Formats: sequence, structure tokens, C-alpha cells
Amino acid sequence: MSRSLMIISLCAMFLSIGCESHKEKKEEKSKFLVTSPIRKDTLIVNQYVAQIQSIRNIEMRAQERGYLEKIYVDEGQLVKKGQLMFKIMPKLYNAELQKAKAEAHFAQIEYQNTKQLADSNVVAPNELAMAKAKYEKAQAEQSLAQVHLDFTEIRAPFDGIVDRLHLKLGSLVDEGELLTSLSDNSDMWVYYNVPEAEYLDYKQAIHEDDSVNVELLMANNQIYNHDGFVETIEGEFNNETGNIAFRANFPNPEGLLRHGETGSVLTKVPFKNSLLIPQKATFEVLSKHYVYVVNEDHKIEPREISLAGELPHIYAVNNGVTVDDKILLEGLRKVRDGDEIEYDFEDPQEVIDHLQLYAE
Repeated sequence: MSRSLMIISLCAMFLSIGCESHKEKKEEKSKFLVTSPIRKDTLIVNQYVAQIQSIRNIEMRAQERGYLEKIYVDEGQLVKKGQLMFKIMPKLYNAELQKAKAEAHFAQIEYQNTKQLADSNVVAPNELAMAKAKYEKAQAEQSLAQVHLDFTEIRAPFDGIVDRLHLKLGSLVDEGELLTSLSDNSDMWVYYNVPEAEYLDYKQAIHEDDSVNVELLMANNQIYNHDGFVETIEGEFNNETGNIAFRANFPNPEGLLRHGETGSVLTKVPFKNSLLIPQKATFEVLSKHYVYVVNEDHKIEPREISLAGELPHIYAVNNGVTVDDKILLEGLRKVRDGDEIEYDFEDPQEVIDHLQLYAE
């Protein structure tokens, strides 16, 4: 019996030692990494969703009714100003022009004969005036017939790129029917919406004659290789969103940008002596940002912060923390308010360097 008790005691002792060893390992694994905010001069990059449009994008519509006789262009083709794009069957309009010419010629002869008689005082001046008016009317109708004939040829009003062709060869075209669209992509207008507070900051910081350069982040996450500049601001705020539309102008010499593309406008705002913290040290609750601050007793407490701006992997902070605070850098989901932790402190500059942040 005593031998059994001895064996049980030994087992209990080994289990106790094993548990303590496991607990020590667990405590070692629970050591956290903390750092502090740092003050630096930096550039904050603001990003706005943007719509890209051609400086001129127009609909090419038929101005006369008839059959589409010729299509001289193709979709996506670059055309020059004045280049013939479409022809609507002109036979009817040719006939109308010939008729108008004949009537104008007849009226001219009649006017000349009446003028000779008027010069000889054979007819009254009123009769001469009526003959002249009839001749001028015939000339106007001839000009109108010429215009109708010219409308059967649709030419490019400017250099541009042809969009989709909406009708096929031989289609019956009604007056005003859409044939295609034409885009002048030599420069691009990029529209983006700015909140009211940022608009006020912009207007107060920028003089009337200053040119503000912006960048364009394309849909493939590549930066467009030409800078643009803010050209104008719309006249009214959108009451539903509280935003106002800015328009930036971007050159497009390679023709890379097309009408209807999307992207993001990037603006750089200098921040002097800004308080910076890593983004991964923050968490959100009901759209508010927080960090865990470690106090002198090694206990953590959440603290709300207000953001001044955003960089890749970093936030600029207005208030909520100071350079003297220690903030939890990793393991935010493993702790709760009031937990006492063991930690290692990492220099804030080393944290920034390790994350390859773009602070200057």
C-alpha cells in the first residue's frame, strides 16, 4: 500500500513540474512588443477615387435620314480633324440640289429681264423688287439643299479616337441617330470629390495663382508617369455627400489614358513635426481609432486617438498619445483592458525603418 502511495506521489510531482514548465513556456510566449510614437516631418498622401474623362468626348449623330452607304473608320481608330467618317446615301439630296440650282437659275434670268424693263421704265419698281426677292429666295433654297447634301458626309470635328460603331453598313439611319462617339485624348480631365474640411484647408493654403500638382494611381496600382495639376473646382457642394468636385488636368502624350477609366488622385500634404504611429498598432471600434497604452504597472488601457493623415503603414496623429507613451505594437487581439503584460521595447525609428515607411 505504501509503495502505491509512493508511486502516486512521484507521478503527481512529475505532473506538477511538467505543468510549471509548460506555464513558464506559455509566459515566455506571452511577451509583447511595444514602441512609442515619434515626431518627424513627413508628407501625408491623400487618396481620392477619380473618374477619367477626355477633354472632348462627343456623340457623332446623323443629321439626315437615309441608308448608311459608307463607313470609312473602325473602332479605336485615330482620326484627324476633317477626315471623312461616314456617308449616307446622297442621291435624293443630290437631286434636290440640282432642282434648287435650276430654280435659282430661272429666278436669276427672270430678275435680270425685269431689271432691264425697270431700267427702261416699262415695269414698276415694286415688280423689280419682287423679282429680286424671288431670286434671293431661290439662292437661299439652293444653299439649304447644299447643306443637306453636305450633311450626308459626317467628318471628324477634331483629332480623336473612334468609339464603338453603333450601326452597320447598309442600315437605315434616322435623323439624329447615334453613329459613334469621338474622344479627344490629348489631355484628360480627372474628377475627384473632396470633403468640405479638406477643401477649406486647400483654399486657405493655396494662393489664387498657385499650381498644385497631383499624381494619378491607375487601376493596375501603377503611378501614371505624368503629373497633373488642379485646374478648377466646381461651384457647389453635393448636399448628400458633403463633397465638392475637383478637376485635375493630365497630359496624355502616349495615349495610355482613355475616356471612362477609373483611378485615384494622390495629393501630398506636408506635415511638420508630425506625431507618427504604425497603423498595425491601432484598432477601430464604431469608426473610432484606438491604441493600447501600457502604463507604469505594465497594464494596458485603450485610448482613443484622432488622425491627421495617412501614409502607407502609418498614421499621423493629432492627439490621444504623446512621444512618452508606450503603445502595444503587436498582439492586440490577445489582450483586454486591464491585462498586465511583459514586454520588450523597440525603438520607434527602428520600427519605421523596418516597415519601410515613407516618412521624411
